[in-house]
Amino acid sequence: MEERIGVKIPLGWALLQLEDGFVTGVFMRRERPVEVGFQGEFSPLAQRASREIAEYFEGSRREFDLPIRLTGTEFQNTVWETMRKIPYGQVRSYGDVAFMIGKPTAARAVGGACNKNPLWLLVPCHRVIAGDGSLGGYGGASDAKRFLLRLEGASFRE
Repeated sequence: MEERIGVKIPLGWALLQLEDGFVTGVFMRRERPVEVGFQGEFSPLAQRASREIAEYFEGSRREFDLPIRLTGTEFQNTVWETMRKIPYGQVRSYGDVAFMIGKPTAARAVGGACNKNPLWLLVPCHRVIAGDGSLGGYGGASDAKRFLLRLEGASFRE
């Protein structure tokens, strides 16, 4: 069973996609998503995910405890699982992540995997920055990346 819900966040809206007891997608929208209904009852997982996201933005949650399902290439899944290990409020460079997965020359490919991350926020690609300490890319939303890193108190170069 697939369920989609919209959650209001300080950056606009988070569109959550849930399938068979897993969160399979979290997508940022600037405006209220039109592709979901906002009426009726939501599943316990949808309610839990909404609550955890709200707690994160309120500053009372540092880790998400939601069942997720990542669907990507073997390389992407490895990068995404590695990003999940970056602690709240800390950053790693694309090169650091490449080194952590045993592919020290794959920094650019790590950036590509970050760009394809289907679970924005839950798999914290915002914690991966350029080697010089600047933000690097973030799917064209560097203001969102900056906001999230500031929320977490992370150090980065403006």
